[in-house]
Amino acid sequence: MVSFQDEPLVLVDEHDRETGFLDKASAHHGQGTLHRAFSLFVFNAHGELLLQQRAEGKRLWPGYWSNTCCSHPRRGEMMETAIQRRLGEELGMACEFQFQFKFQYQAQFDADGAENELCWVYAGRSDAAPVANIHEIAALRYIAPDALDREIAGHPERFTPWFKIEWDRLRREHAHVFAPPATLAS
Repeated sequence: MVSFQDEPLVLVDEHDRETGFLDKASAHHGQGTLHRAFSLFVFNAHGELLLQQRAEGKRLWPGYWSNTCCSHPRRGEMMETAIQRRLGEELGMACEFQFQFKFQYQAQFDADGAENELCWVYAGRSDAAPVANIHEIAALRYIAPDALDREIAGHPERFTPWFKIEWDRLRREHAHVFAPPATLAS
């Protein structure tokens, strides 16, 4: 296990200033308490996105498809350290990332649980073979951007709410992440 319900999350205000700490279970209870998070998008050399299906044991959105990796920085942890730690824990990979944007959202899963996050979004490329942590991930697959657009349009209920928001914004405002690798680095 790499994630714990008593793990302290970093609480923030709408300007991403730290306001305190709260255990993960409490931060996701009810409508949730605003906390810092991150989402990672890993593309392979063919421009396909690595998607994960969340493990059935997850409290929120179990079995839903989502971006490559998402989690929270730990108390006192720099974001760059957090994203590499979590990518390694969930997928046994390392990747160079470029920061894309931050956004705030709240998404209600059920009466008792929600996400309420200020999320940092990163994109990168890697052809390393992922190794799924079965406590976090039920399945993995690569998908081309256009095919993913069609799948989300046809079956939006299969995807996590934060992923749909992030994907839409990446497609509209961050086209450079879809460029061939030589262009991505410039």
